[in-house]
Amino acid sequence: MAESATNAAIVLAAGGIVLRGEWTSDAVEMLVIHRPRHDDWSFPKGKLDPGESFEAAALREVHEETALRCTLHAEITSPELTVMYPVDGGMKQTRYWFMTIERDEGFKPHDEVDECRWVTFEHAATLLTDPLDRALARRAQDELA
Repeated sequence: MAESATNAAIVLAAGGIVLRGEWTSDAVEMLVIHRPRHDDWSFPKGKLDPGESFEAAALREVHEETALRCTLHAEITSPELTVMYPVDGGMKQTRYWFMTIERDEGFKPHDEVDECRWVTFEHAATLLTDPLDRALARRAQDELA
């Protein structure tokens, strides 16, 4: 069942840990994005539209930010275990799914995202700006181990 985009002071959001390469090897890479407005490196994510499910929002946001059409795989978070980011006096509750690419429609820099980069888990741990995102990268690596 879809949940509303806001719940009191909690903004609901969803995103993806887009992977390429062999999931069980050290060669797997994850996609990270640079957001010029925040001058940070993060995972693709965004707020749910009214009536939209977390899963649909995750796929939509990854596509909007990276031009990648993806397939959802296992959720790395859960309704009980989400990533909570502080935003505008409230909190943003974000759920993430592992994803793989179905189709690459050709990324072009835009206002929200000016660069996409494929990195190893080790590189992600140093490149990602927010400590919560770095912890999520470690959780993703542990899940795939």
